[in-house]
Amino acid sequence: MKSELKKLRELWVAEERRQQTTISLIPSENFASKLVREAMGSVLANKYSEGYPGRRYYPGNVYYDEIEELCRGLALKVFKLPPKNWSANVQPYSGSPANLAVLMALMQPDDTLMGMKLSAGGHLTHGHKVSATGIFFKSVQYGVNENGLIDYEDVKKKAELHRPKVIICGATAYPRKIDFERFSQIARGVGAYLVADISHIAGLVAAGVHPNCFPFCDVAVFTTHKNFRGPRGAVIIARAELADKINRAVFPVLQGGPHNNQILAKAVAFAQALEPAYKKEQKQVVANARVLAEELKKLGYALYTGGTENHLMLLDLSKNGLDASAAEKQLESVGILANRNSLPHDDKPFKPSGIRIGTPSVTARGMKEKEMKKIAGLIHRVLQNKENSGKIKKEVKNLATKFIFVG
Repeated sequence: MKSELKKLRELWVAEERRQQTTISLIPSENFASKLVREAMGSVLANKYSEGYPGRRYYPGNVYYDEIEELCRGLALKVFKLPPKNWSANVQPYSGSPANLAVLMALMQPDDTLMGMKLSAGGHLTHGHKVSATGIFFKSVQYGVNENGLIDYEDVKKKAELHRPKVIICGATAYPRKIDFERFSQIARGVGAYLVADISHIAGLVAAGVHPNCFPFCDVAVFTTHKNFRGPRGAVIIARAELADKINRAVFPVLQGGPHNNQILAKAVAFAQALEPAYKKEQKQVVANARVLAEELKKLGYALYTGGTENHLMLLDLSKNGLDASAAEKQLESVGILANRNSLPHDDKPFKPSGIRIGTPSVTARGMKEKEMKKIAGLIHRVLQNKENSGKIKKEVKNLATKFIFVG
């Protein structure tokens, strides 16, 4: 037992060292604050609280009830939503079950769901055939035009033809702003609910640096890690008249007791998001992405859609005659993490031509435009494969260790 615990401790320390000595450009990764991490490791992990505040199936929830209520209120406050019109459910364990809960609340099996194609930048839970959302519901998928932008006319035509019960707008690999108002017009035209999955852009929306979905959607789902920089988990915010349906779908339909420590950590993250520094950081995320994108373009790389308007970008390496899977491994070998990603023109999903790059993690560490230019140069040198990788790895480590995240 002692040897196993020792090994686990060694791995834990090694992972912490890896995070601090490498540069993560994976858009869905970020650094949670020290207080968020303390909340995750708190005594709240010891308590079972099946049910909702004031309606638990276990005693001893006098303090936890207040924590969950505070968390719900803070979630609304972050997005400037009045509690009389909106309700937050903070119990979802992560984004995928949160999306499924919403669909189970608003739809019946075999109802039609409309979402963005995975190959166009959507998510598995937006109706992909291998997901529960594509198995239990009829799925109609929309995509992008020849410029890589959401084809709103195609969305409208498909919605009018198939009359979906729910339309999901949102993406995991889409570098442009989403026109929530246009989606709302389409949904209203066919009597569909509009669900905004803002998992990748929730922090940007909260800080006012991306268009706001809430004037237009019926429900919004977002993860509290990724760009938001909280704990791993998710939240569903719905119009008040849908709250009971949503709550029942989360518990008892899909989940058991909430993870109390996770909800405490979510509350901490929401409170931190109300501080002026948070808005400043989210603005820097976007500024960093723009500079990194422009520098990579100057170095001869093709950016899918031509650039970025949020926290991420997609390099189309097919234009450079490079293999994305090989490029991912090359970058990782020197301590730069960026994931391979399919693009709409790819014939084989397991041989993608795209590399997805984001700036939330490096921004959380305190890096700014100057460092983005440096990182673009490092990426270029790795992909050119003309110099000693050991030298580049040392430079990456030196840059990373200048920006140790403390939180």
